[in-house]
Amino acid sequence: MSEQAGAADAQKAAARKGWRTRANALTALRLGIAPALAVAIATGRAPLATVLFFAAVATDLADGPIARRYGESTALGGLLDHSVDATLCALGLAAHALQGVVPWALPPLVVAAFVQYVLDSKTLAGRPLRASALGRCNGIAYFVAVAVPIVRDTLGWSWPGPELVWWLAAGLVATTLVSMGDRLLALRR
Repeated sequence: MSEQAGAADAQKAAARKGWRTRANALTALRLGIAPALAVAIATGRAPLATVLFFAAVATDLADGPIARRYGESTALGGLLDHSVDATLCALGLAAHALQGVVPWALPPLVVAAFVQYVLDSKTLAGRPLRASALGRCNGIAYFVAVAVPIVRDTLGWSWPGPELVWWLAAGLVATTLVSMGDRLLALRR
């Protein structure tokens, strides 16, 4: 059997299993962590926020390999994974924005960029998600922007200072807008 046929058979088997998969359970756990993380950040509980953040990252790192290992990979599972990532980052950044740690523009831009990513990829029509290089870097940077202030505060560090964190997040606002503009231009071509 060819590699493509094997992958297609695994996709069909995963689709028959529906939503109840090991990978989706990890993704659902991360979705449950997201509001708890936001509350921990908003209430100044940096150590709790740090633990929740790293638990969320662990589920994010594990769900893809588990899906592939057990033949549970689906386009819908990938969409769910990315949706939960966007939710986690947007809620964490919104909690930081409440504290004045990041610009208020960043959390809604994370949501808007994700929605554009899904629509542009035509994933709702069953196509796989297509990330641009800048979009992929921004996606990682959103996680970093959530993590840096809470880890810094948990460890009692003074660096990076609040002004530097705010300006780096402002830079992320700019790169998100550039990425979204680039996707719009690519769509028009």
